[in-house]
Amino acid sequence: MDPPSLRDYGAAAPHGPNMSGQHTATANIDIRHDMSPNEASVFHALLHPDDIYDENGTYWADLPAGQRFKFVRNVDSQESRKELASIWTMFKADPLSPVAYYFKNMVLPGAGLLLEGYVLFSIGNVRPLLQDSFPRCWKTFEICDETWTQAIDYLEIIGIIVGQILVGIIGDWLGRRWGLIQDAAIMFVGLLMLTAAWGVTQNGWVICYVWALFFYGIGVGGEYPMTATSGMENSVGSGKVSTKDDRLHRGRKVTSAFLMQGWGQFCNQILLIILLLIFHHGSGNPPYSKVAAQWTYRISFAIPAVGTLWLVYYRYFKMRSASKQLMISKKKAHVTGYDTESLTLTLKYFGPRLLATAGAWFANDVFFYGNKLFQNQFIAVITPNNKSVMTGWLYNLINVGVSLVGYYMASFFIDNKLYGRKWMMIVGFLADFILFVVPAFNYEYFTSPDHIHAFQAMYFLSSFFNQFGPNSVTFLVAAEVFPTPIRATAHGFSAAVGKLGALLAAVLYNYITTQQKFYIVPWFGLAGALLTWLFLPDTTGLDLKEQERRWAYIRAGKEEQYHGIAIHPKHLSVWERIRGVGKHYDAKLDYESKIAEMRTEWVEHQENKAMENPHCGDDDGDDDNHYTSGDVHNFFNRTTTTTSPRQAPLNEKTDPSITRDVDSSSGNSVEKTVQVHEE
Repeated sequence: MDPPSLRDYGAAAPHGPNMSGQHTATANIDIRHDMSPNEASVFHALLHPDDIYDENGTYWADLPAGQRFKFVRNVDSQESRKELASIWTMFKADPLSPVAYYFKNMVLPGAGLLLEGYVLFSIGNVRPLLQDSFPRCWKTFEICDETWTQAIDYLEIIGIIVGQILVGIIGDWLGRRWGLIQDAAIMFVGLLMLTAAWGVTQNGWVICYVWALFFYGIGVGGEYPMTATSGMENSVGSGKVSTKDDRLHRGRKVTSAFLMQGWGQFCNQILLIILLLIFHHGSGNPPYSKVAAQWTYRISFAIPAVGTLWLVYYRYFKMRSASKQLMISKKKAHVTGYDTESLTLTLKYFGPRLLATAGAWFANDVFFYGNKLFQNQFIAVITPNNKSVMTGWLYNLINVGVSLVGYYMASFFIDNKLYGRKWMMIVGFLADFILFVVPAFNYEYFTSPDHIHAFQAMYFLSSFFNQFGPNSVTFLVAAEVFPTPIRATAHGFSAAVGKLGALLAAVLYNYITTQQKFYIVPWFGLAGALLTWLFLPDTTGLDLKEQERRWAYIRAGKEEQYHGIAIHPKHLSVWERIRGVGKHYDAKLDYESKIAEMRTEWVEHQENKAMENPHCGDDDGDDDNHYTSGDVHNFFNRTTTTTSPRQAPLNEKTDPSITRDVDSSSGNSVEKTVQVHEE
């Protein structure tokens, strides 16, 4: 008897098969002599969604280059026209409805990242103000321990690492919802600690500030795996039916939540500028009083505390189904706690993918966090002889604006099948490599007054390509390329390794000059590009339900019997292709397997109806219309000769209308040939 998980993932249905009876069967691989022409065309529509298969049932990645380009262009243009028409219809009905839609579907899922982006990157923004206002503590270290001021960067990052690993495990153990609630609660308490941080001495104040950041960092770390997994699973849905919107816009939905981090940075910089003008008598120029500095930075932390408290409420009362997909997966695998078997299988089958997601994230964070934590040093090069904190903040605001353009460009292109995740990450890494290595070996030339604008352009472009590249893509693929039961753990581990890159930058940057940073950092971009090219699969255009379907076969120990698109060479890494992972890909055999799996599920559906089970289908949220509709139901009712739904016919050599059960007393297989009658 095969494990139930083998039949838990049904056909990846399109946005809704055409049941009008007007189909024309055109796919050679779909010809079956036991189907009527109309039945064949219905199954063709059901199993070959028109956004990833052409009219002949050929998968888009199997098309020749010219036809592939034309197919992708047509699908994308049709979808763009549809979306623009929908937006226009919404606007005519209510001019603010598109804004409300964006807020609900993009802003709210990324609200935690918006708040953590606001606070996390405010540390680098606040530092120059504190150095000018409290120079004996923060600049010359006469009354404060220099080690504790440096520990601000170290302990913040260590707190994030702890949160990423801990909450990643909790998210796969207790569920996404509780991980999200816990993150928001920790961040709220951490913000109260930051706002109220104080000490008998200034050194005591620094120590309190450091530990508050560490505690806050734990909540920040948990946001990464929780936002990525819950956003992706909410996008994909929990049932067998995969929608066209899921397949075409899954990456955009997750990346749109992630880009809220950029808006958090933008809002923080704007608010700091406004607060300093308010408390410094309308001037942004030095000298800055201790009172003005204290009010500015403390209120800048108190404001997001209010938003984080609301986030605790929203996640507790409004996100009750955030863990639904995970719970369904666990129920089907008969797992109640942490799925250690899935962890073992993930390391066995997807270890190189983990190397890609973790290694690329490490390389990226040397760039990203190094620049953000020490951006005042880079801006000092751009603005020589500047003494005003305000000038540095204004330049940083421009840099954040450029980054936001990169974030949005990533969300627009990340689902494009001709570019997508993998190429976006490789191009971004290589662009950062070039933009850093060029000034490294001619530093004095580019930082001279005559050529400083070229240096500015390269620095700002590096921020653009970091967002329109590895920073956005790593967040998505670290969840996307792993199965549901272990997704948060894998994402949390990858993100934690990434933060080791940030920690390396935080430590290293304290001991090397600005020019030396340009000597060292570029090579991490080159390493990230190589890791991505060799070990990362390209999941652009891949139906995530197919990946879950493949996982069911792997978990049952029958990997070689899976023939679907999840092992298409397009969706495998170079390393996986070298190892022959895709050798069992066969579109015709996979089509037969899907029909056999649907048959088994139909039999179960009929048995549940016969037993008048009121909970049939309620636990997984599936829409059974494609089982009960005329053509599909009639075909299975006419051709099915087994009442045993306990084994999905996975072997393509087996007659799909016959299954074999094992007699528990003798161990012999027994054919079941009892006709199932319609109710």
